[in-house]
Amino acid sequence: MRILIVEDHADLVTMLIRLLGEAGYAADATATAADARLILSYTRYAAVILDLGLPDGDGLSVVRELRDRDDPTPVIALTARASVAHRVTGLEAGADDYLAKPFAPEELLARIQALLRRSGTIVDRTIDCGNVRFDPATREVTVAGRPTVLSARELEVLAGLIRRTSRVVTKQHLEQLLFGLADDLGSNAVEVYVHRLRRRLAEAQATADIVTVRGVGYMTLERDA
Repeated sequence: MRILIVEDHADLVTMLIRLLGEAGYAADATATAADARLILSYTRYAAVILDLGLPDGDGLSVVRELRDRDDPTPVIALTARASVAHRVTGLEAGADDYLAKPFAPEELLARIQALLRRSGTIVDRTIDCGNVRFDPATREVTVAGRPTVLSARELEVLAGLIRRTSRVVTKQHLEQLLFGLADDLGSNAVEVYVHRLRRRLAEAQATADIVTVRGVGYMTLERDA
């Protein structure tokens, strides 16, 4: 899952990227409200961590624009202004949660988990396809009960597909899951990671197949006995 950080303090951004990475999230970062609006107009994120005091204006304008176009992406607002009035203003503008600086990293991670669970992005139950099991909370994969180690991008492909078992997942959707704003996206990159995931699953004797829907994308299906 990919999270957008909108924050202009470089040291804090570095800390957040490291924190999120250690927790299993991918992260992109930008420092201005204008760039955040542009990025959010064409890329979907699991959540946004948004500083309200940005160089080019109040971050709440970003939240309002999201909500005006009925975009439900969860937003955690960060601010040094911790008064009740400021918190109420942020929540009324459409922010889902509010965290005052300085904050404990563990609290931020807990709030992200709570927001993603509330929005349905992660669920407490595991997801099965054949003998493949994926735990959205821990990001662990097992095949026939045996742990299976995947690379970060192989795991993103599997998560994107197994959440929609028996439904087509477009190549464009997988691209958004796989690649950050600074990543060099080759024309056949999704195909490469799907191929690697298929090989990993075959080696583990999985009974879930990844089927190519030509010209559209991919879907996972449980193999017939």
